[in-house]
Amino acid sequence: MVHHTPSPTAHALLEAVLGGAGDPSIEGVEVVSRPALVAGAVEVMEADGFVLATPANFGYMSGALKHFFDSIYYPCLDATTGRPYGLLVHGNDDTAGAVRAVTRITTGLGWRLAHQPVELVGPAVSDALSACGELGATLAARLAFEAG
Repeated sequence: MVHHTPSPTAHALLEAVLGGAGDPSIEGVEVVSRPALVAGAVEVMEADGFVLATPANFGYMSGALKHFFDSIYYPCLDATTGRPYGLLVHGNDDTAGAVRAVTRITTGLGWRLAHQPVELVGPAVSDALSACGELGATLAARLAFEAG
């Protein structure tokens, strides 16, 4: 899990993803969560899959997630091709630009979308929290299946 979740809403969504990914019925998956400004290329190469979480800032992903991609892109380009990922974007009025930007970069990395992006505009509601839990659980289950 690579995230930039500074707002209370984004943090609640992150917790829901982590809860889904850490479901005790999914065995054999270690969930690691790193802020986007801390996560690095070695951690990315060690991971079997990713959930990315970002606010939509001015029609784009957060600067922190962009920094993450800038620092890992070339070192991880060939080493992580084909790995599954999921995406969570929270915005106050629009998420499309952030989703589009992340999709372009992950396409360049050769990562495979394992779950439709979860996009939320406004406050966290139970449907959004459920969707985030499903995102985490789906990716974790996929990784467990591929490993087993």
